[in-house]
Amino acid sequence: MLPAGRRLNVPLPEPQEVPPQWLARLEHLQKGLQDVKHQIEGAPEDERQGIPFIEIVMANELPLNCRTPAIAKYNGTTDPMEHLSRFENAALLHRYTDGIKCRVFVTTFAGAAQQWFNQLLVGVIGSFQEFRSLFLHQFASSRKVQKTELSLFAIRQGEDEPLKEYLQWFNTAALEVPAATQEAKANAFSQGLLDGDFFKSLAKKPVSKFDALLARAAKYINMEEAQAAKKDGRGEKRKEVREEAPSKKPRGDLR
Repeated sequence: MLPAGRRLNVPLPEPQEVPPQWLARLEHLQKGLQDVKHQIEGAPEDERQGIPFIEIVMANELPLNCRTPAIAKYNGTTDPMEHLSRFENAALLHRYTDGIKCRVFVTTFAGAAQQWFNQLLVGVIGSFQEFRSLFLHQFASSRKVQKTELSLFAIRQGEDEPLKEYLQWFNTAALEVPAATQEAKANAFSQGLLDGDFFKSLAKKPVSKFDALLARAAKYINMEEAQAAKKDGRGEKRKEVREEAPSKKPRGDLR
């Protein structure tokens, strides 16, 4: 114990100089916090005119043979998922890097989509995954309404419509319902058929799988086309006979 009234004189360490790299890191963190603040409160108009990509995205060099994909421009009025899928297929074909995908994707914008991109804050896109998420969120209202299996049961074969055309129409509609099961498609297709030979065949021997139905439908399509060709051939033959037949003069003109 020290006597009352006396103090222990401990020398304080002299202040040390902060390393330059620490100062640089501190400045970087302060700038990052300021950027976050701008994004929350709304950045100034002049700052919005910058590039939304971070430096690592811009650092990816374009290859010499890099070309813009041959797909239609997106203006914000059609399904964004369809446009994105077409672009991603092209990006896979050309083997774009993540940064290249970001920069090339912008070249497929027009109209409202281009205006939306121009208004993005500086540095908000750090990867293509972030870019696609922002894009889909922005144009979510333009996405197609997902159809259900019930929509397939509303399809009907038209009067005098060939089986082949009905099948093509049904297949096109079924592509918009990827969740439809084999059983649902088979039932919906059968329900929409006219009361013809193929319908009677299915009534006698039903199928539960749509693939099996397609195999049987092919036979009846060939039969329909053969019957139509035979009918057309007979009609053409009758026409030729009528055209080649000698004209008969009235009996009064015979001399």
